[in-house]
Amino acid sequence: MTDDLPMNPALLPAGLRDLLPPAAEIEARSIEAMMEVFATHGYQRVKPPLVEFEHSLLAGSGAAVSEQTFRLMDPDSQRMLGLRADTTPQVARIANTRLAAAPRPLRLSYAEHCLRVRGSQLAPDRQIAQAGIELIGSDSPGADAEIILTGAEALASLGLTEVSFDLAMPTMAGTLLDGADFKPEHRAALAHALDRKDAAAVSRLGGAIADVLTRLLLAAGEATPALAVLAEVELPPEARALADRLVAVVAAIRARAPALRLTIDPLEFRGLRYHTGPCVTVYALGHQQELGRGGRYVSGEREPATGLTLFPDAILEAARTPPLRPRLYVPAGTDASVAARFRAEGYATVAALGDEKDPPEAEARRLACTHLLTDGAAAPLS
Repeated sequence: MTDDLPMNPALLPAGLRDLLPPAAEIEARSIEAMMEVFATHGYQRVKPPLVEFEHSLLAGSGAAVSEQTFRLMDPDSQRMLGLRADTTPQVARIANTRLAAAPRPLRLSYAEHCLRVRGSQLAPDRQIAQAGIELIGSDSPGADAEIILTGAEALASLGLTEVSFDLAMPTMAGTLLDGADFKPEHRAALAHALDRKDAAAVSRLGGAIADVLTRLLLAAGEATPALAVLAEVELPPEARALADRLVAVVAAIRARAPALRLTIDPLEFRGLRYHTGPCVTVYALGHQQELGRGGRYVSGEREPATGLTLFPDAILEAARTPPLRPRLYVPAGTDASVAARFRAEGYATVAALGDEKDPPEAEARRLACTHLLTDGAAAPLS
C-alpha cells in the first residue's frame, strides 16, 4: 500500500515552500531596501512574536483574521495560542500597550512572515512575507497620503515605478444601504451584485438608490474622472463626507506626486473587515496579483490609524531581478587581508579549504563563482 511508503523529506504541506539560493538572498535584500525607505521617513521598526495568546492576537482588528489563524495549546500556560495571520493587529497591540505613552502620531514599521489557514486562487501560498508601515494617532488625509507615497517610494527602490494605487472607501456601500433600509435578504442580494460589479442587477435591486449606486459603480477608474462623477452624484450627508475624504486624500497625494497613478472604486468593499476609511490596493501594471494592501482602521479602542502592507513575494515577481553579489573564489594560501579587501568592495568571497582536488579555476566554476582571485585581482570567469 502507498501509505506504507516513506514520505519524501522534501515534501511540504500545501501552500508552503522552501526558498533556495539565490532567491532567499534576493528576497532578504529587497525587504531591507524597502525597510530602509520606511526608516528614512521616520518609521521605527518593531518585531512582534510569531505566536501570541489567542485572546490578545484576535482582539480588535485581529478578529478580522480569526478564520485564517492557526491555533495551538501552550503546554506551559495551558492557554490557547494563535500564530499570526496578519501583522497589523500585532502592531496595533504594541502601540496601545507598550507604546501607549509614546508621542503621536506614532510611525512603526515591520518585516515579518505570517501563516494562514488557507491561500487564495491567485495567491496560494499560506506563509506570507509582509513588509509594512503603520501610522497611528492621526486621522488626517495627509496621513493616508503619506503611507501611499512612502509605499510608492519603497517600490521604486526596487525598480517598480509602473504601479497603480487603487483607492476605495469600503464603508460607502454600507452607508448607502443603511440609509435605504432594505430587508436583510434584499440587502444581501444587492451587496452581492455590488461585489460582482453587476450594474444590471444593481439597477434592478437598488430601488430608490439604484441610480446613485449605478453611477458610482460605473465611475470606477482613473481618479480624475471618478472624482468628477462623485462630485455630481447627489449623496446623503454621511456618504458625501466619505466621498469628500477620498477627494482630500487624492489632493494630498497629487500635491506631492502628481504623476503617481491613482484609480478609484468608491463602492469596493472587499478586503480585511477592520478597515474603516480610505483603503488602497497596489498593483504593478501588467500583473494581476496584489503587491500590497492597506487603509484606515481603529487601533485599540478608538485611536485612528492607517497603514500599508507590501507583499515581497508578489513584488519580486513583478520587479526586475536585482544584481547578485559577485562571488570571488579565493585560492588556498591567500592572505586574509586580501579577501577582506574584496568583501569591502562588495564581493562574496568563497575560500578554498585546502582539500580541493581540482585546479582553482575548475573549483571556482563548480562552486558557481563569478570571479577568480588571480595575481591580486578579481578575474571574471567567462
